[in-house]
Amino acid sequence: SQILSKGELQVSDKERHTQLEQMFRDIATIVADKCVNPETKRPYTVILIERAMKDIHYSVKPNKSTKQQALEVIRQLKETMQIERAHMRLRFILPAKEGKKLKEKLKPLIKVTESEDFQEQLEIVCLIDPGCFREIDELIRSETKGKGSLEVLSLKDVEEGDEKLE
Repeated sequence: SQILSKGELQVSDKERHTQLEQMFRDIATIVADKCVNPETKRPYTVILIERAMKDIHYSVKPNKSTKQQALEVIRQLKETMQIERAHMRLRFILPAKEGKKLKEKLKPLIKVTESEDFQEQLEIVCLIDPGCFREIDELIRSETKGKGSLEVLSLKDVEEGDEKLE
């Protein structure tokens, strides 16, 4: 068998295509996690964002990070749809018994804890990425067997100057 003296491995078109598709999906996922519809204050689904990206004919740049591209996509989508970067402000009230343990599980999903009050129950007001809402909701429901409560206080639209994606 003859070894090609090409030096560099040729990435097949199929592989490149798969890689770009994966990046496209990753970008859509980041956008869905970070944004809401300012009218309804609800997050968009990844599928909806992917469809919107196709509508504006967004093409993935393989040499740029997905986070950078997500910011670009958000900017471009603003021209065609209602979409805003946002954090959701939540208040949860957890039974004292499960509160401590549950707080540890919720920690990675919370962006900023604004206040925490622990008397007969644990009350936390915090900011999250809209994309984490469902996960937090399910965690609280399953861990407290429905005794905990979760309410959306408000949606804080992130100012344009706040362009860093964590």
